[in-house]
Formats: sequence, C-alpha cells, structure tokens
Amino acid sequence: MSTSLPHPSPSLSSASSSAASNYAEGSIRVLKGLEPVKQRPGMYTRTDNPLHIVQEVIDNAADEALAGFCRRIQVTLYADGSVGVEDDGRGIPFGLHPEEQVPVVEIVFTRLHAGGKFDKGSGGAYSFSGGLHGVGVSVTNALATRLQVQVWREKQSAVLAFSGGDVIEPLVVRPATPGERRQGTAVRVWPDAKYFDSNELPRHELVHLLRSKAVLMPGVTVTLKTEKTGEVMTWAYKGGLRDYLSQSLNGEPLIPLFEGEQYAGSGETENFAEGEGASWCVAFTEDGAPLRESYVNLIPTVAGGTHEAGLKDGLFAAVKGFIELHALLPKGVKLMPEDVFSRASFVLSAKVLDPQFQGQTKERLNSRDALRLVTAYVRPALELWLNQHVEYGRKLAELVIRQAQSRQRASQKVEKKRGSGVAVLPGKLTDCESRDLALNEVFLVEGDSAGGSAKMGRNKETQAVLPLRGKVLNAWEVERDRLFANAEIHDISVAVGVDPHGPEDAADLSGVRYGKVCILSDADVDGSHIQVLLLTLFFRHFPRLIEAGHVYVAKPPLFRVDAPARGKKPAAKFYALDDGELQAILDKLRKEGAREGSWSISRFKGLGEMSAEQLWDTTLNPDTRRLLRVDYGALDLAATALSMGKLMGKGEAAARRELMELHGDSVEVDV
Repeated sequence: MSTSLPHPSPSLSSASSSAASNYAEGSIRVLKGLEPVKQRPGMYTRTDNPLHIVQEVIDNAADEALAGFCRRIQVTLYADGSVGVEDDGRGIPFGLHPEEQVPVVEIVFTRLHAGGKFDKGSGGAYSFSGGLHGVGVSVTNALATRLQVQVWREKQSAVLAFSGGDVIEPLVVRPATPGERRQGTAVRVWPDAKYFDSNELPRHELVHLLRSKAVLMPGVTVTLKTEKTGEVMTWAYKGGLRDYLSQSLNGEPLIPLFEGEQYAGSGETENFAEGEGASWCVAFTEDGAPLRESYVNLIPTVAGGTHEAGLKDGLFAAVKGFIELHALLPKGVKLMPEDVFSRASFVLSAKVLDPQFQGQTKERLNSRDALRLVTAYVRPALELWLNQHVEYGRKLAELVIRQAQSRQRASQKVEKKRGSGVAVLPGKLTDCESRDLALNEVFLVEGDSAGGSAKMGRNKETQAVLPLRGKVLNAWEVERDRLFANAEIHDISVAVGVDPHGPEDAADLSGVRYGKVCILSDADVDGSHIQVLLLTLFFRHFPRLIEAGHVYVAKPPLFRVDAPARGKKPAAKFYALDDGELQAILDKLRKEGAREGSWSISRFKGLGEMSAEQLWDTTLNPDTRRLLRVDYGALDLAATALSMGKLMGKGEAAARRELMELHGDSVEVDV
C-alpha cells in the first residue's frame, strides 16, 4: 500500500474566476445503480481480463457448496465468448423482496451492497461466505453486454436477462417440466470487451481456480467444458489438501506432511465464532521453490494475509518450543519466524465469519482475528505431532538451525561493510537488537505515554521506538544548518542514520539503520498535525529516504468496542481500524448471542490508552497492522515541492484558502 504526499491539481494556479462561477447546483452529478462500476471498473475488479467477474459467479456457487447445499459446479466456455456457471444449490429466490417489492434475483444482480451473505444471524442463509463487500455479481452484470440467469426452485423455473446491468428481459416464472432439474442456478455472461485489456480468459488461471475449489470442497465435483474443442475436465478430490499438496510439491519433503483441521465449537471460550477455524497441510523441503496457497471461505488469497501469518506464527512457536525443549539450539544462534517458514510449502483453508479483504479483488485477508484463530489451532497440533515423532522433529530442527545460521552470517557481512564510527544514539531511543535492514523498523511515536506502550508491546528483535515530545518544528522554511538546533529533529536524524540533505544532493544512505521509518500518531486532529509536520520534515530535508521507500505512516484504530460477557466468553475490548472491521466485530458479537445494543462503541483516539498487547495487535504487528508507504504520487518532485510550499509555507495563507475553497469537498475525513 502507498500514500501520496498531498498536492492540489496541477491546474490550480491557472484556475479562473469564470471557471469557478460555472460550479453550481447543476454541476453535481449523482451516479445511480451500477453507474459507478461502469465509470470506474478498476475500483471494483481487475480489468486486464474478465476472469475476476466470472470468478464472482463461481464463488457464489462455491458458497452454496460451503453451506452444504451444492454437490456439482459446472463451468462452460462457449464458442461465442460467453461463460456459463451452473450449480445444483438451493437456487436464488425469485419472489418479491418484502421491502423493495422487486424480485430478489433482480436485486442480487443489479444492486451494490445487496445479497444473502449480509444476513449473519444464527438463522442466516450463509454463516460463512467469501466476503461482504456486497458488489460481487452486480459488478459482473454491469460489465457484461448480456447476462442471463435461470433458477430452479420449489418446482418452478425462473428466467431473466440483463444488458449493461439493466433488465432487458423481465422475470418469467413457469412450472418446472417433468424431468427438469429440481433446484439450482445457471448464469451465462457475455463480458463487455470495452472494459478489459483482453477479452480472453487466462485458461491456466481458470483451471487452477476450479481445481482448487474441488480440493477445498470434499464431495463436490467441479467440471470445465470447452464448446469449441469438446474438451471436458473434471476434478473431484477425496484426499483433500494432502493429495493436492503431494502432487504439487517442488522437491521431496524432508519429513512426512503435517496436516490437520480444527473449528470452534459452541462452547468455545476464545473470541471465535462457532464454525470458525482452519484446515491445513504443510511440507518442509530442503530445496525447490516453496508452494504456498491459501484460501478464506474458498476464496483464493494469492497475496496471503493474516491467516497465513497465523500459520507462520503457529509453526514457528511449535518448532522453537521443540528445539528449546530438547536443547538443540547452538550457542549464539537466534531463531526467527522466517527460518522456519522459508522452507515450508503449504495449503491453508480458513473459515472466517466476517472476512475483511484488502480491495474488492479479495487477494489479501486483513481480518486481524484470523491470525489468532489459525495460530491457536496450528501451534498445539504441531507441538503434539513433533513430540510424538521426535526423530522427524530433530530433522526439522536441523534444517531450521541451518537457515538461522545462514541468515546470521549474511547479516554479519553487511555489518562489516558499514564499519564503525556511528554517532552516539539519542537517549530516548529504545533500539532493536537486529541490524538487518530488511527487518528493522523504527517508530516515531507521539508522546511518552504511547511511547511507553510501544516499548513494551514491540518486537525487541526488530522494532525500535523513538518518542517525540510535543509537535515537531515546521521545517519547511528552516535552513539546513539550523535544523539541529531543534532537539527532536537532531534525534530523528541520528537515530535513522542519515544527515539532512536536499533533492539535488547525492545523499549518503549507507548509514541508514532501519528499513522502515514509521510515523505513529493518534487518530485525532493533533495526531494528523504531527504526521503532516514529520512528512514535511522528511520531504524537505530527507527526500532520498522517501525515494528509497523508507518512510511509512502507521494507521491506528478508529473505534473501540466494549463488549459484554456472552455465555462462556468474558467481557472484552475490540479495536477496529475502519468501518468494515467495526461491522465485522458487531456481526461476530451478534453471532455469539450478544443482545443488540448491549455493546458500546467509542471513537478511539489515544494510543497511550491501549495496553502493550492491544497496541501490538492493532498497530505494531507486521501481520495485522496497516502501514502505508509514502511516495510522491502522480506528480514529479518539483510539482510536489510547489504543492507542499502552498500547504506549509508561512506566507501562503491565500493559496491555502483558495485550495480549500475549490477542493475542500473532495477531502475524505475519517469520523
């Protein structure tokens, strides 16, 4: 993820009063229905090819299988370029919606943020599904020249068709004929070529997607038919994850495959909803590229996420515990999670009640609870397995220790290159132990209170903390040779290991001590001000750090939810980074039987109010936090400097006022 330094439009300086006078009530356009999708398709789906919009239809069929109502899914590639997806699930309801008075099947395909997956109560249609962005097949419909739906349900058949998201053939319902299928849904879509770089589906990706669905759904048969060639491919796996991983491994496994599965029951005392859990299969190899595939509610997460981080943490904790129990670790060797994970191949399938993904394409899971969920089930299972198979445990320990020794030798070589003569570090800096730039990060923390929590909650191996007192000086118009008169700026420069410089200087970054310099401030007005002042400092006097990708902004939580006791589960506090996470927390509380409104929601502000554990979980943990990289965005260095001058210059009040008057309504504000 990245964030760009703020800048006005390049044409601001030439904006005339006549242009401003044309801005009136009639200038405001409201996009209705599926218009936003057609205007900006890239915000909702991948536009390199139509695979993702077809996948949305396949995922709906898979959700029926996940709910236990579907045993067959068939995908057909027709000669005219259309794609059909059929399942034998319950069939989409086609009666009138009680509130909208429109056929439900029409609502599903024409309304954003509508569908059965939003009903998360104990009697809901889908307790677990592939996400709640609510834009799935409606996006498919918007970006298709034609989309046809046929549903079989309750001894009836219903058909309707759309074009560009609009109904062109209204719903027609008739009695099912003798011999006709009893239930299910068939969707045929003709993707609109104007929205995609290529209208061809990448066949190997589609085959991989369908094959993986079959692996993750025991008892479900998945078929791919190609009309042009007559080819039929069918997948039905009985061995599940073990067979799939064994067939796909790049190299011989060092020890037998480790597999398992576990799901939360109704009496679970942890804050996991009933049915949440994971199944996994892991192989360790000495050579060959590791194979890594993960899924959430059958959705492939090609960019990983918090469930993979949970697997990583669980494997590391179990292996490290085994090594310590048997005193196998040589003196001077420190183990890191990557020492275990670097040689691990795995297939992981997680079930999460309310998954929060990064982006509509759902390629990365962001749900923080998923890390704790997977770790809680993987760690004890592997600990038990290793201690039941000590000889295999020792083999794995040898591999992990070799990886750690190799990593440490590599970091020692870097240390020798840097040499000595480093300036005395600031007394307020709580440094980390590692000297590996790829891992090290320093947090510039607002105030001693948050700094104290950060020091206790951080990973001492790789994370350093530098508390800042008050608001940093606005350094936009400060001469470089006067910067160190300010103690806070002096400490930042010495801690990071880089001297102040300008954009034209050939700055020496060889002394950089951290791969990431993270600005961590409260989610309030003062915190935002401190963030802007630090960004100004780095842009004006440390631009090479930004260019090299070293500067980041940490996003703290926006909400705190105080939940009452629910059955065996005690009262607890939850933190949400955004509205999506807030709704996920409330859905989980409802699922656990909490009375509506029995919780309290407060706008979270001060990081100093959080315990060390909470700060780690929400803001410091690399696997669960939101960290935005700072770059220059669409403008070049000179244009960005002009924009920053208007924003931060002492004599630019008029320019700032003009900027706010013209573009103030475009600013997004977290409330």
